[in-house]
Amino acid sequence: MAKTAYNPFETAQKQFDRAADMLELDQATRDLLRNPIREFHFSIPIRMDDGQMKVFRGFRVQHNDARGPAKGGLRFHPQETIDTVRALSMWMTWKTAVADIPLGGGKGGVICDPHNLSHTEQERLCRGWVRQVYKNIGPTVDIPAPDVMTSPQHMLWMLDEYETLRGEKLPGFITGKPVGMGGSLGRKEATGYGVIITVREALKELNINPSDTIASVQGFGNVSQFAIELYEQIGGKVICVSSWDQEDQTSYSFRKKEGVDLEELRSVANPFGGIDKQKAQELGYEVLPGEAWLEQEVDILIPAALENQITGSNAEKMNKRVKIIAEGANGPTTPDADNVIIERDIFIIPDFLANAGGVTCSYFEQVQSNMNYFWERDDVLGRLDVKMTAAFIAVSDFSRSNKLNMRDAAYVISVNRVAQACKDRGWV
Repeated sequence: MAKTAYNPFETAQKQFDRAADMLELDQATRDLLRNPIREFHFSIPIRMDDGQMKVFRGFRVQHNDARGPAKGGLRFHPQETIDTVRALSMWMTWKTAVADIPLGGGKGGVICDPHNLSHTEQERLCRGWVRQVYKNIGPTVDIPAPDVMTSPQHMLWMLDEYETLRGEKLPGFITGKPVGMGGSLGRKEATGYGVIITVREALKELNINPSDTIASVQGFGNVSQFAIELYEQIGGKVICVSSWDQEDQTSYSFRKKEGVDLEELRSVANPFGGIDKQKAQELGYEVLPGEAWLEQEVDILIPAALENQITGSNAEKMNKRVKIIAEGANGPTTPDADNVIIERDIFIIPDFLANAGGVTCSYFEQVQSNMNYFWERDDVLGRLDVKMTAAFIAVSDFSRSNKLNMRDAAYVISVNRVAQACKDRGWV
């Protein structure tokens, strides 16, 4: 199948190559930034609840740390691959650079399906992952965070294991922790809210009132839910949401033309964002095929699920009304789909700008943890708005002045910042 052949790392490298050509980077800099600076592959033996041993495969990839400690999430996913982790670590490097925070890029993963693991098995897996890599990560080296199918509880188990191994209290080792255990207020909202802050700024540029817009969202996890929440607060209406059905191993779209009710959908969704089809139907939602979210007559599309979702084969299905695509997910759009987006003059807010709210607030959490001091929620979200707005305006201004699309502009800014840091350090 086409999706099986897709390699996100090749996509990430092509995107980098394009920026490197525009910047006319020398060969040594290209060679350094085109691949991770280091990566770790390891096996994690876990005793399951039935007494049997099972071995899981884990990864941690540090793409670049010239601008600061590597930073990036850790995901549990049955289809995890090393190339996915490599791509995500590279995108994290550009994300921290475009947000202009003093961090690099990293990513981790474990090939597993937490749906099929008990609470105690998940804890053992978290602690096992830390044991394999703790000498090579830490608050001044590489700071993990939650990602797909990992949670604040997973982060706390990892922190506890790390501190046990190190014999110190080091809450800045990991972010996304529970509030009250070193986590930051505002963190759970940050990525989704950040997406909508960039949408708000894009609408200003296009001279469109948010209350005159309609959106369709892919995914119903943390990013999607808080994006919908803030989008509704600024006056927008969401009419379609998609989610993954664990039982059927496929996705469905849920549509209500008069507008979805966020709290209603939350009440029929599981902790992983899977919406119960039958309960949704009882609430008046149409249940449509998974890709239907892409085909709706809306002004804004927000892919907030996984990579490789808007492709050359389905991009033509986008409704002619679409004016903005805000990439809440990492790498949701393939380069061949970008061609369609450019042809239609759709305003693209690229992933590592649109969803940089998460890593920005993770940085705030890390700073608070290292200081042993905590900010109020409004303070955190206010700082987030300032950083996201500044990042958007910088990319947008560069885009206009250099006649580049937003993705190319964001890449040129971020790659240039990282390349300069590498040069300043004498690495190239």
